[in-house]
Amino acid sequence: MTKKVLVVEDNELNLKLFCDLLRAHQFAVEPVRDGREAVAKAREFVPDLIIMDIQMPHVTGYEIILELKADEELKAIPVMAVTAYAGREDEERIRAAGADSYVSKPISLARFMDAVGALI
Repeated sequence: MTKKVLVVEDNELNLKLFCDLLRAHQFAVEPVRDGREAVAKAREFVPDLIIMDIQMPHVTGYEIILELKADEELKAIPVMAVTAYAGREDEERIRAAGADSYVSKPISLARFMDAVGALI
């Protein structure tokens, strides 16, 4: 059965790159450009993995992760945080919110796919 990945990313180039890469590896992908739609889209799409940009307008990925992990229906879905924040305390804070994996930008495509494979 095809694994489903929800990609929450406001940067169009990153969103296209992640979605194209995942599709090339036979994943079903649902892109979300506006973080405010992420939780509703997760309920609708029921992904096996959520890839979450952290720095977005309107709502941060950190806030969305907290909301996902507080939701009984969604909390078991693994979340991979993808961020330009690379400080040690940033990673600790994001993992403490519930992220299962943390990948810093700029992205190594091999490291990105390794992280995806480790979660689903």
